[in-house]
Amino acid sequence: MNAIRNVFAKSWSSDVKLDGKTAIVTGANTGIGKETAKDLARRGARVILACRDMEKAKVAVNEIIEETGNDRVIPCKMDLSDTKSICEFAEQIYNMEEPIHFLINNAGVAMCPYTTTADGYEMQFGVNHLGHFFLTFLLLDLLKQSAPSRVINVSSVSHYMGKIQFDDLNSEKDYHPVKAYVQSKLANVLFTRELSRKLRGTGVTVYAVDPGAVYTEAIRHMKQFIQIFITSFNFLIKTPAEGAYTTLYCALTPDLENGGYFSNCAPTVCSRAAADDRSAKKLWDLSCHLLGIRWR
Repeated sequence: MNAIRNVFAKSWSSDVKLDGKTAIVTGANTGIGKETAKDLARRGARVILACRDMEKAKVAVNEIIEETGNDRVIPCKMDLSDTKSICEFAEQIYNMEEPIHFLINNAGVAMCPYTTTADGYEMQFGVNHLGHFFLTFLLLDLLKQSAPSRVINVSSVSHYMGKIQFDDLNSEKDYHPVKAYVQSKLANVLFTRELSRKLRGTGVTVYAVDPGAVYTEAIRHMKQFIQIFITSFNFLIKTPAEGAYTTLYCALTPDLENGGYFSNCAPTVCSRAAADDRSAKKLWDLSCHLLGIRWR
C-alpha cells in the first residue's frame, strides 16, 4: 500500500534559496496555497498572500512567520470573483515597486452550486479561469521586468474530463457542478498553453500543474462524495504539503520545458483537448472579449 501511495504522493525536496525573490500565491490562507507559501518563505522569499478573507490571511501569515522565521510574508486582499478587487490588488502590487518573480495562480472553487461572480460569470469558470487570466494580464509587465520569472497555474487531472462549452461558457443553458469544474480546469491548461506561446523569449515561463487528490477546503461542496472516496481510496489522498510539491517543483527547478503540464513533479501528457492550439487561441480571444481587455 505504501508503494502505491508513493506513486501518487511523490516526495520531493530542493535546497534552492530564494533570498531577494518575491512570490505571489493566490488562495494562500489554507490548503495547498498555504503550504506553497510556507515553503517559499522558508527559502527566504518575500511572499504575498493574495486572499479574499483577510482575517484568515492574517492567521496564515502569523503561522508562516512563526514556523519559518521569515517576517517578509504579507497578506493582501483580492477577490478573484470581482474584477474590481483584482484591479485594486494589482495596483497595490505595482505601488510596492518591487519585482515579482513567481505568480502562483493557486486559488480555486470546486463543484459549488450555481452562483455568479460580481461580473456575472459562472463562479467556477469566473474564479478558476477568468480571475487568474485577468490577474496575470494585469501583472504581466511587472513579470517581464522581473524576468526570469514564472507563472504557475494550478489545474487538475480532472481536466481530462473537461470540454470547453464555447456556446455556453457561463453554463446558463445547462449547469452541473462537476461539468463546470472540469471545464475550468481544462481552461487552466489551455490558458497555460497559449500564454506560453505568447511569452516565448521574454524570460517569463509558464506551467500548469496537477496537485493530485488533496482534501482541502476547496472541495467543501462535495464532502459526501469525498468521504466515500477517502474511505475506499485513502492511499491516493495527499496532504496539502504533498499537494504543493509539483507547484514548488515547477517554481524552483531550472531548465524546465516552457508551457508544460506537470504532475507528481514530472512532465506529464495533458488531455487531447488541452493540447488543441485552436481551442487555446479561441478560449484566449473569448476571455479577452469577456474581460474587455487586449493583450499586446
